[in-house]
Amino acid sequence: MKPTLALQIPLLLLLLVLPGQPQSVKEESTPSSVNCDKNQPAHELVKSVPGSVDEDGLCHCVVHLPNNLIPLNQLEQLQSITQELMDKYDQELSREAPTYSLLRLELEGARELVTQLMAKDEGNEAEDLLSQLQSQVANASLTLKLLADSDQRSLRAYRQELDVLEGRLSDCEREKCQEASDPPVPPGSCAHAGLQKVSRPLVVQLNWRGFSHKAGVWGRDAAPDLDSSLYWVAPLGSDNRYFDYYRLYKSYDDLVLMKDFVERKMGYGDGSGNTVYENFMYFNYYGTRDIAKVNLSSNTLVLQRTLPSATYNNRFSYAGVPWKDIDFAGDEKGLWVLYATEESKGNLVVSRLNTSTLEVEKTWRTSQYKPAMSGAFMACGVLYALRPLSTRQEEVFYAFDTTTGRERHLSILLDKMLETLHGINYSPLDHKLYVYNDGYLINYDLSFLTLKHKQSKRPA
Repeated sequence: MKPTLALQIPLLLLLLVLPGQPQSVKEESTPSSVNCDKNQPAHELVKSVPGSVDEDGLCHCVVHLPNNLIPLNQLEQLQSITQELMDKYDQELSREAPTYSLLRLELEGARELVTQLMAKDEGNEAEDLLSQLQSQVANASLTLKLLADSDQRSLRAYRQELDVLEGRLSDCEREKCQEASDPPVPPGSCAHAGLQKVSRPLVVQLNWRGFSHKAGVWGRDAAPDLDSSLYWVAPLGSDNRYFDYYRLYKSYDDLVLMKDFVERKMGYGDGSGNTVYENFMYFNYYGTRDIAKVNLSSNTLVLQRTLPSATYNNRFSYAGVPWKDIDFAGDEKGLWVLYATEESKGNLVVSRLNTSTLEVEKTWRTSQYKPAMSGAFMACGVLYALRPLSTRQEEVFYAFDTTTGRERHLSILLDKMLETLHGINYSPLDHKLYVYNDGYLINYDLSFLTLKHKQSKRPA
């Protein structure tokens, strides 16, 4: 008799007595022949076993098993797992990735081992094959699990990359459409709705005093005068505080070529908060809260006045930029001074100055702590504040409109070549930022939102 496993090895007579029935052994069988598995469920691997039923209804059947018994329940489990893995593989077959090819080999090997196991005559060889089959199935299961995990991670990564690319595409399309439809803002005009973006930095050159003079300031005359083309550079002393020399250039080309310049000695400036407005340079007088005005044509100090309540001597300077307690700025609306007071608890204060007398015409107090900023500038009467994000990037994060008294938070990124932005000046004539970056002269182009764009964003 050949059982379902078809194992041709020395036989033992085994009487399988159905559970719950009295046990007895009969050498003869009755003429009625039955299949025992129809009367009582047997092990799934021993399904079709011929036998007989006696007068008492007791089923007698004989199976042949090896002397060295194979754990049938393990073999059944491995067959089930192998079939399940084959089904999963068939579902993914269309993908034909290299990993799936390896999985196919593992499963085909497992199937071949099952066939060999069912044909072996010796118990020891059957056990060896069973061990190999267990390893094959385990490897196939691990391969499938790793493949599934890898697919999930890859899918997430592809989706994230796709989202980034779609975002960039949308930005490019929007910028392209805006550049095509929006005319540039005329020099000195405020017919726009505020800052939109900052270009990548353009490195002009190292300052004329050398790399050791990391602190300083430079720019273009901030007065909205189309006839003015004056450029100036003022590196501080090696102590990053003392303002003692500056150079003047009649054009940008002269500055780049370092020719036809006028070099002057000052001798009483403090920090890198200088600006030039209408051919006069404004700065913090050394070691005081005084603000000073120098005529650049004659290099003479024409006016000095105390700035009421302003702190000085590095009390509330910018983050990473020492000795810049008092910071001047010029734009389309006039001359400004940015500082902090003890009454404001270090928060930034903005005052508009009378250029003739240096008296404060009007003052605004902001909610931003000045030492938390890395710098600030004015454009069309709006204060824009920066803060560092890393050693290579800043963020224009805050705006305060002196016309409306309203503040808002922004997130406009600004790349930088080196870590610290010492001096920042805006020019209304070309809408550029002139930045002194650890000894290097750098400028940025500013782009502004159109009034039409602002109106379209207003809620109905």
